[in-house]
Amino acid sequence: MEENWNLDIDSYQKRFCTCDGATLADKDLPPTKYVIMKLLPQGLALLSGSPKVGKSWLTLDWCVKIAKGEKIWDFPTVKGTTLYLSLEDTESRLQERLLTVTEDAPSNVHFATSCMTIGDGLEEQIRTFVSEHPETVLIAIDIFLKVRANNEVSYSVDYSQMEVLKKLAHELKITILLVHHVRKEKADDPFDMISGTNGLAGCADTEFVLLKSKRSSGNATLHCTGRDIEDREIELHFDKETCTWEYISDSVENPEMVLPKELQKLVEMMKEISFFSGSNADFLEKFNRYAGTDIKANALKRKMNHWRFDLEEFGVTYESKKSNNIRNIHIQYEPPVNDS
Repeated sequence: MEENWNLDIDSYQKRFCTCDGATLADKDLPPTKYVIMKLLPQGLALLSGSPKVGKSWLTLDWCVKIAKGEKIWDFPTVKGTTLYLSLEDTESRLQERLLTVTEDAPSNVHFATSCMTIGDGLEEQIRTFVSEHPETVLIAIDIFLKVRANNEVSYSVDYSQMEVLKKLAHELKITILLVHHVRKEKADDPFDMISGTNGLAGCADTEFVLLKSKRSSGNATLHCTGRDIEDREIELHFDKETCTWEYISDSVENPEMVLPKELQKLVEMMKEISFFSGSNADFLEKFNRYAGTDIKANALKRKMNHWRFDLEEFGVTYESKKSNNIRNIHIQYEPPVNDS
């Protein structure tokens, strides 16, 4: 009898737990819940940026506004308790920052300047906080490095550290936002700049990268992607008086913003001239004069090749051919079907 029971267990373990399409389609499943509507859903989120870029100010402002139930830019929020683990600040500096961001700090935004690490008490601390504050919707950890139990750089380690917090966020039905760094090296795709391996981005439900075009600039772009949000780039301006990020524009409303700035200029130029056929050198000279840039031929070509399919969506197509040892380009603009 015992042998048959063991056989049944072995047989069960070898089968997938499946759901057929008709049954799945008829299931009454809850919709995705958001803390910031259409921008920050429940689950694990990663906010990356270079040091001193202003990501901590952004995180603090989000925690305060969500606790108050106030809009963040044009996005409604779900009011609830928030916890900001500001692990690189003293209590006095945190107080100063809070009073800069708001004159009316709500009682349901909480702060801590220390905590345990992943696998060594952090999960229990988070569970205890949520059980004592059942209205909790967001816990922000600034900075991720401070709660890592293992600083070994490998995909499996990065993924497993993130997965612990991801499972916890889904178990407690909250959002956990990790603040993190980017590498110094630039990349065409901002999400390739996230420090560490692809295990971090691969595990996160939602990712944000906050980048300035220049270190001294007061403007920055918040690059957003995720499983439950639309890819978008939000242009922001840092208000030095209130130390908050103000909304300028959104790529969902202005789709061409998803392209690098040089390629935005390329689309603008092609809309004006419609067609160009000639040498790469002549085209580059024409482009730099129009865009007010000094980009090199190889750099522009790499960007065009990397974003080729996106350019086609905006109506710009091109081909390169070599003739008499001269590289020529034929590039044209035709309005996309939905623009005509």
